[in-house]
Amino acid sequence: MLPLALLALLHLYIGWRIAPLLPGAAGWAFAALLLASALLIPAAFLGRRARRRTTADRWTWAGMLALGIFAVLLVLTLARDALLLLAWPLSAPLQLPPLAGPSALAVPLLGIIATLWGLANARRTARVKRVDVPIAGLPAALHGFSIAQLSDVHVGPTVKRPYVQAIVDRVNALVPDVVAITGDLVDGRVQDLHQDVAPLAGLRARHGSFFVTGNHEYYSGAGEWIAHLRSLGLRVLLNEHVLLQHGAARLLLAGITDPMAQHVEPAQRSDPQRALAGAPADAAPRVLLAHQPRSAQGAAAAGFDLQLSGHTHGGQIWPFNFFVPLQQPYTAGLHRLGRLWVYTSRGTGYWGPPLRLGAPSEITMLRLMPA
Repeated sequence: MLPLALLALLHLYIGWRIAPLLPGAAGWAFAALLLASALLIPAAFLGRRARRRTTADRWTWAGMLALGIFAVLLVLTLARDALLLLAWPLSAPLQLPPLAGPSALAVPLLGIIATLWGLANARRTARVKRVDVPIAGLPAALHGFSIAQLSDVHVGPTVKRPYVQAIVDRVNALVPDVVAITGDLVDGRVQDLHQDVAPLAGLRARHGSFFVTGNHEYYSGAGEWIAHLRSLGLRVLLNEHVLLQHGAARLLLAGITDPMAQHVEPAQRSDPQRALAGAPADAAPRVLLAHQPRSAQGAAAAGFDLQLSGHTHGGQIWPFNFFVPLQQPYTAGLHRLGRLWVYTSRGTGYWGPPLRLGAPSEITMLRLMPA
C-alpha cells in the first residue's frame, strides 16, 4: 500500500504544481494524463497475472510507458520548482514569479519531446561502441582479439524476438572472436519467452558465445534458463573458466554468477577465486565476465586482467545515473582498479520504462591491445 500511496502523492504533486497554470483546456488534459498514469502504472504489474500472454504484455507496455512519462514529468517538475525557488527573491511579495506560467507550460511540452526521444532511443537496435583495452604483456597472437559484449537485453513483455534478431544480426556482422553476454538477458519464464530468445542460437563467433547470470535470471527461474541457453549453443560459465587457444597463445575466459545467486541457489554463490580453480599459473590474459561492476574487488584480488560487466544501464534515464554510485563503483565505461581493467556496459536493451535518455544502449566491441 505504501508504494501506491507514494505514487499517488507524487502524481498529485505534479498536478498541483503544473495543471492550474496551463491555459484553457490544457490543464484538464494534463490532469487526465496524470490520472491515467496513476492507474496504468499499478495495472502493468497486476496485468502480468493475465492468463493470455498477449494481454499481459499489452498491460505491461501501457504501464511501463506511463511510468516513463511519469518519471520524466517528475524530474521536470522538480527542476522547475528549483528554478522558481532561485527566482523567488526577485518576485514581488505575494505574487508568482514571472517564470511561473511559461515554465509550467514547458513541463508538458518538454515531457512529450523527452518521452518520444527516449522511446526512439530505447527501441532502436543498439549501436556498436568500440573500445580498446591495453593489456600489459599481451602475447602477439592476441593483439586485436575481439569480444562482442551484450548485456541487460531484458527480453520480456516489451522486448521480443524481432528486437533480439536485430541484435544478433548486428553482432554477427562484427565477426568477433568471442561473444560475451553479461547477464540480465531475460525478464520472464522460459515457457513464455523461449521463442523470443531463439535467435540467440544464430550468434556466430570464432570461439563461441558465453553467458553469465544476472540478478534478473534469478527472478525468472535461473535453473531452467541455464539449461535452455545451453540448448541454444551458449556456454554458461558458473564460477568456472575455459582456455581459448588463439593461434600460438591462450586466453583464459572465466565467468561468475551474480551476487543474487546465493539468496536463491546457495551452491551458485558468486566466487572469482573458484572461477580460476585448476587454471594454469601462466594462463594470461585473464578475462572475467561478471554481471555487476561491484564484483571488481574480488576479481582484482583473484588476479584478473579485465572484467566485463553491465547491470547499471548507465542510469538509463537521466538524472538517475547520478544515483548508480550509491550501489555500484562504476556507472559506465572503462575504469582501472589496480592492474584490473573494468568495462561497464550501458546495456543492449532496457528495463521497465521503454525509454533511454542520456544513456544510449550499446553493443560493445572490445579489442585487446598491447599496453
